[in-house]
Amino acid sequence: MRRLEPAAITGIMSREVANFRTFWKSTVFSSTVEPIVYLLAFGLGLGATVVSQVDGLDYVEFVGTGMVATAVIFSSVFPAMFGTFVKHRFQNTYDAILAAPVDVEELVTAEMLWIGLRAAVFGCFPLLITMLFGLDPAPGMLLVPLFCFVTSLGFAGFGIAVAATVAKIDQFNYVTTLLVTPMFLVAGTFFPIDELPDWAQVVANLNPLYQLVELVRHAAFGFEPTDLIRFGVLVLFSLVAWRIGIRQLSKRLID
Repeated sequence: MRRLEPAAITGIMSREVANFRTFWKSTVFSSTVEPIVYLLAFGLGLGATVVSQVDGLDYVEFVGTGMVATAVIFSSVFPAMFGTFVKHRFQNTYDAILAAPVDVEELVTAEMLWIGLRAAVFGCFPLLITMLFGLDPAPGMLLVPLFCFVTSLGFAGFGIAVAATVAKIDQFNYVTTLLVTPMFLVAGTFFPIDELPDWAQVVANLNPLYQLVELVRHAAFGFEPTDLIRFGVLVLFSLVAWRIGIRQLSKRLID
């Protein structure tokens, strides 16, 4: 048998699709309304009262393109953390799956692919909504789903690794407060990072979300030569998170 059997991966993903069909309406609703609220509050509210343009862009366009990264991390890392923890610790879903001819590597790969596909779709919602506020379509935007998919794979792997590591579900609060929230705030979504101190700019450049924000903005307003490096960083992030997720979940599932 091959290392990653397509039948095993598609079987796990088909289960996730069947489960998603029971709650997709609420998920799509929140993924659509949330960027509208942010755009109204920051793009139009803050943009109209404090600053109208940032880096030569209308502030609503600056925030709207940055909100893609916010949608990606929220729709990938949290479903991965809580979904993995619940299915393993409470529902024993993974024990049942591993009783079939499926190994942990295929299990983690399938979970990451499903979460990545979902997050890639949801990540495009803020961009589409920003077009209603005046953002002009551009050919480069066709690559945004790819950027979102690769980034969400990394955060899905990160979430799976965290869920397999913590002892209690309450410990997710530490991860959210110390890692997820700072990454969300220092990603260049609401303000350019070049206004930060030098040390903070170095930290921000290590943030995968910042790389995604820059890729999305350049997709809308013109790519730069360094974007290939940014995309490479996201691919490397996803591969590393994939292997760490497999290792951590294997320790938890395999005696």
